[in-house]
Amino acid sequence: MSWRLASLLTLISTIAWPAAAFAEGEGGETSLGAVKHIVVIYEENHSFDNLYGGWEGVNGLSSATAAQKLQLNQAGAPFGCLLQNDLNLKALPATCNDAANAINSAFTNAPFTIDNFIKPADTTCPAPGVFAANGVLKGSGLPGGCTRDIVHRFYQEQYQLNGGAQNRYVVGSDAAGLAMGVYSTQALPIYAYLHQDGHPDYAIADNFFQAAFGGSFLNHQWLVAASTPKWTSTAPAPTSLHSIVDVNGFPNKSYPLYIPATTVNDGPLTIACGSPFAGNLLCGDYAINTIQPTFQPHALTSAQLPPLTAPTIGDRLSAKGIGWAWYSGGWSNANGDVGAPGWTQVGGVCNTTTSISGAVYPNCPDKLFQFHHQALNYYAAFDPSTTAGAANRAAHLRDEMEFMSLAQGSTKTCGLKPVSFVKPIGEDNEHPGYTNETTGSTHLVSLLKAIEGGRCAKDTMVVVTYDEFGGQWDHVTPPGQGSNHGPHDASGPGTRVPALVIWRHLRDDFVVDNTSYDTTSILATIEHRFHLAPLSSRDASVNDLGRVFRAEGPDLEGGD
Repeated sequence: MSWRLASLLTLISTIAWPAAAFAEGEGGETSLGAVKHIVVIYEENHSFDNLYGGWEGVNGLSSATAAQKLQLNQAGAPFGCLLQNDLNLKALPATCNDAANAINSAFTNAPFTIDNFIKPADTTCPAPGVFAANGVLKGSGLPGGCTRDIVHRFYQEQYQLNGGAQNRYVVGSDAAGLAMGVYSTQALPIYAYLHQDGHPDYAIADNFFQAAFGGSFLNHQWLVAASTPKWTSTAPAPTSLHSIVDVNGFPNKSYPLYIPATTVNDGPLTIACGSPFAGNLLCGDYAINTIQPTFQPHALTSAQLPPLTAPTIGDRLSAKGIGWAWYSGGWSNANGDVGAPGWTQVGGVCNTTTSISGAVYPNCPDKLFQFHHQALNYYAAFDPSTTAGAANRAAHLRDEMEFMSLAQGSTKTCGLKPVSFVKPIGEDNEHPGYTNETTGSTHLVSLLKAIEGGRCAKDTMVVVTYDEFGGQWDHVTPPGQGSNHGPHDASGPGTRVPALVIWRHLRDDFVVDNTSYDTTSILATIEHRFHLAPLSSRDASVNDLGRVFRAEGPDLEGGD
């Protein structure tokens, strides 16, 4: 059965549920009708097992079988040991020998706790804007306990999932064994915050998947448009931008444990339809890996995607007159919004200490400002050269500092818009490689405290999730893989990611929601709450987050 037919059958069988769920819950404190404000905080690059796998009551690390944990090599045989190329993990004395794969390391073929080897205070972080391919050796960097980054791209992840077996994360990764690293959940600042006396009621959704395979660019697009963007221009996409895969659907030749048998290319666009080994892979002119927007702010040295015209959740909200904004850390500096909240430049020049090299005033992006995280800046509706586009930018693309001010507002009325998306800047977003987990988790807590301490808390639903898995292993099979037949298509969903819902009126102060969701469930929640049409077949068919109102606390000895 083709993925298109399977997706259609899935849509037909499930599309009636979300509308019915909304109708059931139009009124009261335990329904979407009680929600007046929805805040979405979009963090970076962690799988569920990597970050929340040790949270009590969840389908986490203790639930994974030995087979799910065991990683296979390119030939399909288990590794004996985990190869490590992160400088700090590679430097550990070898205690494991895998002669068949020529690996000597300190790690057996199993998940391991990163904190045991790289602690949160260790000086292993690069200076802002500095790329360290394999990390920074302890003692020569900044404090924070950073690891190296891990590849997270469209075709690689499909190979890594291996039809839902979840056992090729290591062989399909540029970081090899680091893909099996996990953090001590109990050491996370967010864990401590949600376990202190008086913590807000919250739910963990432990069956929540990133909407699309691969990385941040694509999953940000799915958050706002529920679809994979396509290169549409009078000029065809350059051939060099298209990916080329081998017989296994793999596009890269430079990883330590995978050797393609044919020519490959790891490009920002999908493979050309009719290419060798295309199979059921998404093909054509779709943008799947990081590519720059046409409009400022953007990087000037990379390919740019022609402006997009597909409908977004912002279009749906604006058409209904419902207030909304995307609040991004560092936006005012990057966009040149002189004097706006978050603006920090003085003297009519970009601060060379904090701004990227070559920044031209007034566009002064921070060294860790991520252009491809600004999803709506890719759309023609936000073209700054047009009157309408400039007005849309001014109204809806704002700085995170403004959100903090609104959340903490001292007035007697709530200042938040009905829908807010919050995207922290690179320093604060938890992304491995260029920042560290502890700083990002601490920033997340500060956002939650601002909301919970403000006038809007009583009727605000906060959704915290992560754009994608960051290349890290998770043991749960995503929809569309193996025997999991939930809503899916040729773009995803991909690996399971952490997700929290904070709402004052849950059944218990802590609940675990096992409902199957993906990133577009956030869109479905907004659509059902404000009576908006869906953007695609995916957000029309997934569960919305109203299910958390029916979830109950886990059966734990002594509670939480």
